[in-house]
Amino acid sequence: MINRLQIVRYYTKEQTEGDIYVFGEDNGIEWTCKSLELKWLDNKSRISCIPEGEYTVVVRYSKKYSRHLHITDVEGRSYILIHWGNYAGSKNPRTGKSDIQGCVMTGNKLVDINNDGILDVVASKKTFKEMMEFFPDDDQKIDLLITAKNDYPTD
Repeated sequence: MINRLQIVRYYTKEQTEGDIYVFGEDNGIEWTCKSLELKWLDNKSRISCIPEGEYTVVVRYSKKYSRHLHITDVEGRSYILIHWGNYAGSKNPRTGKSDIQGCVMTGNKLVDINNDGILDVVASKKTFKEMMEFFPDDDQKIDLLITAKNDYPTD
């Protein structure tokens, strides 16, 4: 049974990069992947990552993402999800927009897919599917801690 999740972030001017850790009952790391979020813009809805802190995550279902993780109790925000996607800080060439609006994306590494000088997350759907295998119970609640490796950029 999975005990908790942690996202350790690294803030850049364009986006928020990070690592997601899945911890088991013995508090050992069971699995890890890369994360990608929007840059820090004071927790503004749809354009910023959420603040560092402690949250509860629940399994949720939507037509778009099927089973995914919902980060609850985010002050001033709603429907902050952990799901698949590629672009945060850069634009998806097909849609002309970011793939997220404040959520967290998973992937196995960060690469500049569209050659715009901004990193994107790759193998996101595959990585997301692997992560969701740790959460078979739709009623499961998981503790999430979000911390940072560096301060928010000031420029």
